[in-house]
Amino acid sequence: MNRATIDLWVGIFVTLGIAALVFLALKVGNLASFGNEPMYAVSAEFDNIGGLKVRAPVRSAGVVVGRVTDIQFDTRKYVAVVSMSLSQKYQFSKDTSAQVLTSGLLGEQYVGLQAGGDDANLANGDRIKITSSAVVLENLISRFMFNSAEKTGQTKGETN
Repeated sequence: MNRATIDLWVGIFVTLGIAALVFLALKVGNLASFGNEPMYAVSAEFDNIGGLKVRAPVRSAGVVVGRVTDIQFDTRKYVAVVSMSLSQKYQFSKDTSAQVLTSGLLGEQYVGLQAGGDDANLANGDRIKITSSAVVLENLISRFMFNSAEKTGQTKGETN
């Protein structure tokens, strides 16, 4: 083999390696979409979304059914409005509920959908009305600490 052929094969190998790294980076960064599947958009209002980010997964029963496409703040109601894009092959009833959940104790946050029992399905542009906000770990800890201090103070007050 001459030098030019070896250089060509090395170039092809390096190009394939770079393409594989870009593909993996897109998959890990949740930038890969559902491909050319038809999608429909829905939105939901939450009092607190915690650390939810754009491109976070939308899951139902553990299956990724869509992605968060946009997060806005409604200055009239003082709530977060989360826009989601769901795959057309997953249809949800109008009384579906949405909740901001966390994978593991300190993992990524995602929107979980719980299907309802209504006969009519969500359509493009609909709003999910039943929502539950994110559980913020700092708030839980501060409530626990405050309640512990309050109980300790009441116990001391009773003995005096």
